[in-house]
Amino acid sequence: MKIQGNAIRPGNVIEHQGRLWRAVKTQHTQPGKGGAYLQVELKDIRDGTKLNERFRSSENVERVRLDQKPHQFLYHDGFAYTFMDNESYEQVTIDQDVIGEDQAKFLQDGMVVTIESYEESPIGVQLPDTVVLQITEADPVVKGQTASSSYKPALLENGSRIMVPPHIEAGTRVVVNTTDGSYVERAKD
Repeated sequence: MKIQGNAIRPGNVIEHQGRLWRAVKTQHTQPGKGGAYLQVELKDIRDGTKLNERFRSSENVERVRLDQKPHQFLYHDGFAYTFMDNESYEQVTIDQDVIGEDQAKFLQDGMVVTIESYEESPIGVQLPDTVVLQITEADPVVKGQTASSSYKPALLENGSRIMVPPHIEAGTRVVVNTTDGSYVERAKD
């Protein structure tokens, strides 16, 4: 589907220079001289390289529609991740390079994710916005630090380090944002 260059939004997937790119950031710019343009930071879906490109409203780009299907995470065998289609029960194996190390650490057994595919080939995995994980180690609170909004380092059960408020202790279950790996809140369970 063709769209104008200034209609690109973050998250859109476009075909540019013969490759598939996901728009990460967009910024409208109106210089004092010349026409307005949209500065777009693009990330290659297959190899992760980045590109900054300018698009004017007079340019047309091809927006790509991806097939999105829910799948359940089954297991990781060291090189690839195996998921099961929730409707047909077919198993899909995806290379760990497609998922990325920053997302893979949040995968949990039985987690339902959305697999994006283009022309029957999986190109990405979307995790839920948040996951609940347990704190295995938390530094003790430094006396006098509780007056200000300070955070302390903690270790999650998946091996990730995050910053948590001082009242969080080891053994506490917390909600973590899967996009940037940040603390959201104490789990309600």
